[in-house]
Amino acid sequence: MKQILQIFLIILFPLFLFAQNTVGLLSYNPSQAFDGYNLIYPHNQPNVYLIDMCGEIVHTWEGDPDTRPGNMVYLLDDGRIVKSLRPASIAGNPIWAGGGGATIEIRDWDNNLEWSYTLNDAQKRLHHDFTIIEKNGIFSIAMIAWELKTEQEAWEAGRDTTTTAQDKMWPDHIIEIEPATNQIIWEWHAWDHLVQDIDANRDNFGSVSDNPQKIDINYDFGDGHPDWMHANALDWDHINDLLILTVPRFNEVWIIDHTTTTAQAAGSTGGSGLHGGDLLYRWGNPLAYKSGTVEDQKLFYPHDGHFINEFLPPFDPNFNKIGVFNNRVGEDFSTINILDADFDMYKFSYPFDGTTFGPSNFDYTGVHPIDSSLMHSTGLSSFQMLPNGNRLVDVGRYGYLFEMTPEDEIVWEYKVPINGGAFANQGDTLDINNNLTFRVQRIPTDYEAFDGKDVSQKGWLELNPDSTFCDIILPTNDLIDMYSLNVYPNPASKMITIEWDAGIYIDMDVVDILGRQMISPMRLSGGRKYLDTSDWVNGMYFVRINNRAILKVNIIH
Repeated sequence: MKQILQIFLIILFPLFLFAQNTVGLLSYNPSQAFDGYNLIYPHNQPNVYLIDMCGEIVHTWEGDPDTRPGNMVYLLDDGRIVKSLRPASIAGNPIWAGGGGATIEIRDWDNNLEWSYTLNDAQKRLHHDFTIIEKNGIFSIAMIAWELKTEQEAWEAGRDTTTTAQDKMWPDHIIEIEPATNQIIWEWHAWDHLVQDIDANRDNFGSVSDNPQKIDINYDFGDGHPDWMHANALDWDHINDLLILTVPRFNEVWIIDHTTTTAQAAGSTGGSGLHGGDLLYRWGNPLAYKSGTVEDQKLFYPHDGHFINEFLPPFDPNFNKIGVFNNRVGEDFSTINILDADFDMYKFSYPFDGTTFGPSNFDYTGVHPIDSSLMHSTGLSSFQMLPNGNRLVDVGRYGYLFEMTPEDEIVWEYKVPINGGAFANQGDTLDINNNLTFRVQRIPTDYEAFDGKDVSQKGWLELNPDSTFCDIILPTNDLIDMYSLNVYPNPASKMITIEWDAGIYIDMDVVDILGRQMISPMRLSGGRKYLDTSDWVNGMYFVRINNRAILKVNIIH
């Protein structure tokens, strides 16, 4: 009965007021969800949307119809956005793989273009993610990009080229550009930090396990596609000036010292960590540096590795918890995870026992509380810790967004209503990959970006929307206040009392958690009604007033 109770409470709140929607807003418990606006940039279409908790659009940044996400967008505190995009057609592109980008733009609230940068040619291409950096009064953008290495270059670097199916490699690098000057002010290349143990006569020779700060050029995932690392997320720690890179084909997250100069980042000395651009920390799969065992692997094609700090209260500089979406941890489910990297700000280092980096396991593992398979995505996806302790999850391949409490109660659900690039109808069933959504970000309503901005409701993404869905939920508190509605005692045993302002007529009925009517609809006045509950079974009941206000009461005998 407990499981049934939870399912009905979570999936439909309140379940008896409306039928199950298939797209857009699926469920919402305003009293427990974190209030904010949701920033989404769905695939297969060009626009950036800000939607409210009811699933209505409050702002749109329209994109060129001939472009597609490339893949991220961020909202700055002044109301501008920074977004990545690419041409809709990729025919003939010399460098292309899933997640490919091309251009990063800055646009103001009214969608005016303020700045643009493109990197997409035969040698290099932007892809997946970027991060905003504000350091020493300089605003900059650090971007992930592929760079071409020929088979000969790979061989000289120590690669076993029999595993390089297309006679080339695209290792990742990071470039940081200052929009005010259009100059690259810092960069880091994975190619500068390699190790190999197959040929002493080639570059980068050494023991892989003895050099965990280096990247094994012969660690391979997949079928030898040139997209060797496929880094998909980049985040900046503004407290300690570190960068975290999510590298799914190594099943790891890497941390890089951003206190270095570009020259130091190309070597193994300098910076606050004294290791230059070598990996300051890596976690998730010790096998990638020939240490540990299969059982030590914790990450499986992860996405959205990030420092947990955005919109949250200031942390101690030693705080270095990392959030990640663990895509392929199970055959039919994914997890969201938090790990405490235990950063030592004084030594500027992470725990390392001489063999592997700590910790040995996660601080937190979360799954979908109703059905673990509902949170399964082999790629894309994200996870955000919210200021009230809730977790916001994007199951990327299904465009399914949900928020759950620390007690694993789902309090908000939304299905992105994009069907292969077109707007879906309410009632449509969307299959995998039809509404790909790379990431979702919940932004507090009091974020300064919204000061003086029009964030009124402007309709829905879906066609034929269920326009009454949220109206039924949200007026509850207004009606309760208006009529001074109250129910007591709560919890109750043998009797409950319902009170409202005398002289006002109300229509009242009561249903149980399964929607079964306990008290038939009746019109009342006088300001008070007593209900005998002595023969009601233990559980939650809903007193409905004027078919809008909901008074929840627990019966415990």
